[in-house]
Amino acid sequence: MKKIIYLPIAIAFMFYSCSKSPASKPVKFTATSYETLGTYTSSGMPDYLATPDTISPDLLAYIDTLLPNGVDLRPRHPEFLINTAIADIAITQPSDVYITYVKEDGGFKNSIAFYTYPTSLPPASANDIHLITYVFPNAGNLTPLTPGDKVKIGNFQPGTSIGFVLMQNAWNSTSHDLNNNAVHFCTNDALNPEVDPNLKKHAVLVNYAPSKKVIVGFEDSDRTTSQCDNDFNDVLFYCTVTP
Repeated sequence: MKKIIYLPIAIAFMFYSCSKSPASKPVKFTATSYETLGTYTSSGMPDYLATPDTISPDLLAYIDTLLPNGVDLRPRHPEFLINTAIADIAITQPSDVYITYVKEDGGFKNSIAFYTYPTSLPPASANDIHLITYVFPNAGNLTPLTPGDKVKIGNFQPGTSIGFVLMQNAWNSTSHDLNNNAVHFCTNDALNPEVDPNLKKHAVLVNYAPSKKVIVGFEDSDRTTSQCDNDFNDVLFYCTVTP
């Protein structure tokens, strides 16, 4: 009789003691609306490009040396990942903001988008993000973009911060549209799916002194998976703020 009573409890305890916390938890942006800055071609090229920037061969060579494709950044430059600085832009005076595409070395058809929030209230969860706007619908593998392609994302007022999001494999090259339910990797670590705080960062900042540019480099895979190479060069771009 005792065996009949306590055996289920023992089994339940075994299952409980063997269970593991998930390495990552899906983040659902259920409170978020999505839009694009304008129309785009069937290949995902924006129809709203501004006059392009000139990307020097030296800058591209610098990136290739610093963030070589398929090479884990962590043992080479751990300072990039322990840096508390994030890639968001804090607007301090009325400003036009531009995003310039530099290059990509990812395996997915990724999209780049942005969101805004009050500088004094950084997002703590996806529920704090009410609108995501696509900048480059197809910025990943086989992108039609060329280095220097540039987009004005808007005019912003003081007290506004701009964050960026890589939408993993969001571009559909067959239907020529975007998947809003794609996995989001954001410049705000709190919005990313990894549980371990040491793995939540998906964007690093690369300072290129000769042209006074700070380049954002994204990692496009869940960092808890074997698929992730931690090279942080899957999509790279920089921002220009003009008062």
